[in-house]
Amino acid sequence: MTAPGLIAAQAKMAAAGVDQTAIDVFSHYFGELEAGATGLIREDTIEPLLDPPFLEGIEIDDDAARDAFAKTAIIRLNGGLGTSMGMDRAKSLLPVRDGRSFLDLIVEQVRQAREATGARLPLVLMNSFRTQDDSLEALAPYADLAVDGLPLDFLQNAEPKLLVDGLMPAEWPADPTLEWCPPGHGDIYTALLGSGILERLLDEGFRYASTGNSDNLGAVPSPTIAGWFAASGAPYAAELCRRTAADRKGGHLAIRRSDGRLILRDTAQTAPEEMHYFTDEHHHPYFHTNNLWFDLEKLFAALKERGAVLGLPLIRNVKNVDPTDSTSPEVFQIETAMGAAIEVFEGATSIVVGRDRFLPVKTTNDLLLLRSDAYTLDTDGALRLAVEAAPLVDLDPKHFKTMSTFEARFPHGAPSLRDATSLTVRGDWTFGAGVVVRGVVTLEDTGKAEVVPDGTVLEG
Repeated sequence: MTAPGLIAAQAKMAAAGVDQTAIDVFSHYFGELEAGATGLIREDTIEPLLDPPFLEGIEIDDDAARDAFAKTAIIRLNGGLGTSMGMDRAKSLLPVRDGRSFLDLIVEQVRQAREATGARLPLVLMNSFRTQDDSLEALAPYADLAVDGLPLDFLQNAEPKLLVDGLMPAEWPADPTLEWCPPGHGDIYTALLGSGILERLLDEGFRYASTGNSDNLGAVPSPTIAGWFAASGAPYAAELCRRTAADRKGGHLAIRRSDGRLILRDTAQTAPEEMHYFTDEHHHPYFHTNNLWFDLEKLFAALKERGAVLGLPLIRNVKNVDPTDSTSPEVFQIETAMGAAIEVFEGATSIVVGRDRFLPVKTTNDLLLLRSDAYTLDTDGALRLAVEAAPLVDLDPKHFKTMSTFEARFPHGAPSLRDATSLTVRGDWTFGAGVVVRGVVTLEDTGKAEVVPDGTVLEG
C-alpha cells in the first residue's frame, strides 16, 4: 500500500507543475527513505583508490582532441545561492576580477576556447527557480553565446521537504517556498532528460558533456581531456586531484569490494565513528573535484532503460524546515550527488588533473584569495596561481562571513597576497588601500574595531 506521505508529496509536486520524470525519481527515493536507508557507506565495504591515471602522463593527438572537442557541450551547475555567504541570489553573479563575475569569466573561457579550436561548444546552465531570472539577465549582453537549437539553461527540479516525524510533506505558511528543496546536483540527469535538453544536444550532434560547478573557475574547457575521454571509450569519467590536509572534507572515490565498481563517498555518507578514515589524506589520497565527463548517448540509453531512475545512492540530510529557526520542525531532504553516477556505468573511470582545475569558492576566504594578486587571469579566461603555493586565508567569521560584512572590511579590494604564506584575521579589522601581506601574518582581536592604514606592509 502506498504511504500517505508519498501520495501527498506526489500530489503536491504535480500541482506545482513538477515534471513526471522527477516525481518518479522522488518516489523511488521516498521508498528507500521509508525502508530506513541512511545512505551510509561503511569503510569495510570499500577499498581506497590508489592508482588512477594522471593527465600529465597521457599524450593525446591534436586532431583527435579537436574532433572530440567539436562534439562537446559545457554544462555548469548554477543553482546555488551562496546562502552560507549571506547571499539570496546566484553565487555565480559575485564579482571576482575587475568587476567581472563567475558567469562573465565562464563565458570568456567558452569564447576563448571556441576561437582557439573552432568548436561550437555550447554553454548550458542548470539553474534553480531562484537563480534563473538573474542569471539569464546577466547573460543577455552576450548575443553570440547561444548555439543554434539550444537554450542557455534548463531548470533543476524541486521536491517537498518531508517531516522526520511521519514523512508527510512539510507545511510552513510563513514562507511556503521553504517547504521545497532541490534534490541535490544528482538531479542533473533527471533534469536533462525531463527538460528535453539531453535529446536536443544529441540531435545537434553533441556526444560528450563536460560538467562542473559555476563557482569553480579552474574547470576551463579542455580539448585535451575531451580527447582523452573520447579515446578511453568510457561512458563516464571524474576528474580527481591529489588530497592535502586542506582537502579533508571533500568527497573521494573508492572501489566497492562487492563488485569492483568505482563509487563516490561524501561526508554525509560517512558514519561519525569512521570519519577518521574519510579525512585521512594518505588513506584516501585523491579527492573528487565534481568536474565530470559523460557520454550523452550512453547516458540517454541508461535513463530510458531505467525509467529515469539511475539509482544513485541516497543522501539523507536532516534540517529544520526554516534553516534560520532551530525550533522549526525537523525535515528530511532527499538528495543525490552528481558524481555518484560513476557507479552506475560499467567501465566508468577517473583521471588525476592539476590542482589548477579546482578553484571552488565556498567562503569569503576563498573569494579574497581569488581577488588578490596571488592569482592572475590568463588569456584563456582561467585564474591561475601566480606564486608557487597559494597562501592560506582565515578570516574571522564573526566579521567576514557574509558578503556584506566582507565587502565593508575590504572597501578598496583585496590586499597583496603574492608574497604571503598565510593571513589570519581575528576580530574586526578594516583594510585600507594598497595593503601588502608578506610571510605569516596574524591580526589579533583587540576587542574593538581596528583599521589597517593605506599602504601598510604586514610582515610576519
